[in-house]
Amino acid sequence: MTYKPLLVIAAGGTGGHMFPAQALAEAMLRKGWRVKLTTDARGARYTGGFPHTVEIEQVSSATFARGGALAKMGVPFKILGGVLATMRGFRKDRPEVVVGFGGYPSIPAVGAAWLMKLPRMIHEQNGILGRVNERFASRVDVVACGTWPTTLPEGIEGVHTGNPVRGAVLERAASGYIAPGDYPMSILVIGGSQGARILSDTVPGAIAALPPEILRNVRVSHQARDEDFDRVTAFYAEHGINADVQPFFHDVPARMSEAQLVISRSGASSVADISVIGRPSILIPYAAATGDHQTANARVLVDAGAAILIPERKLTVETLSEQIAMVIQNPDGASQMVQAALSVAKPDATEELVGLVEWLASKEE
Repeated sequence: MTYKPLLVIAAGGTGGHMFPAQALAEAMLRKGWRVKLTTDARGARYTGGFPHTVEIEQVSSATFARGGALAKMGVPFKILGGVLATMRGFRKDRPEVVVGFGGYPSIPAVGAAWLMKLPRMIHEQNGILGRVNERFASRVDVVACGTWPTTLPEGIEGVHTGNPVRGAVLERAASGYIAPGDYPMSILVIGGSQGARILSDTVPGAIAALPPEILRNVRVSHQARDEDFDRVTAFYAEHGINADVQPFFHDVPARMSEAQLVISRSGASSVADISVIGRPSILIPYAAATGDHQTANARVLVDAGAAILIPERKLTVETLSEQIAMVIQNPDGASQMVQAALSVAKPDATEELVGLVEWLASKEE
């Protein structure tokens, strides 16, 4: 039987962690590696897109961010139990490399790799390290950064790999852009993996307030939470706006490639998708994000001239409508925003990570 090296990928329970993990898993399988994903019950909800040959293992971990005082007291013991169980598993099936993508569920695998001195690295998607990655930054061989620059602890150097994007995004990389004009146009509204209430509160009204000559050509794809679905759908219908409202779009890359404008949160995966496909965007960072990392993410596109940034505290229906109109009424400017987005894209991010994994595997301890 041909020997296949094992890569263990550890990722927390959000799409922001899981999508780049999936991209690396797909690439390493093509390289002839075995891949095991360790995550928690929340993360397991995002594993549907992973290749069926990836072994998925739910691990015991915990976070200090949720639960009462009693639950918080039990967190260290739960984490320790997860690390020890993972170490036992690693002794039976020793990985060549362990890669953590952040989130508390990545602690057992990265912690076990550190204690056992296995080749290991972390990948940080955002411009500011998450809590778990911050703890491990000095305990791994490589800190790979998806957003650049990334704020790192003193004495730690990062490698700018970019954020891996899914195959469906790469298939539409730098796809042709139809600048706004007097014909049907599409606006895509996405708020992370489950929509965002503030976008449901402001975007429909902002679109309805557009000048009639714009509005008659606009169709909207709006991702809204389940609890906001009915009111958002009703608002668009009452104002005669052609809108497709869904709690989750399974074809975001296709919709994005067809859009004249994207209105979005600035999670790392969303920013990566927008830059790789290349679309003008209005970004509204999630104000409560740890360390305000979504603003740091947005800066990449904003500083390049590819996006308009509206902080939550300044977001109103009127302000948003003005910014939408400014993009739609300026086709040359919109086209320039597309080129600016592409100029900061890292479509080869997955290959960069693959190279680091292979380099770590070849290193002598």
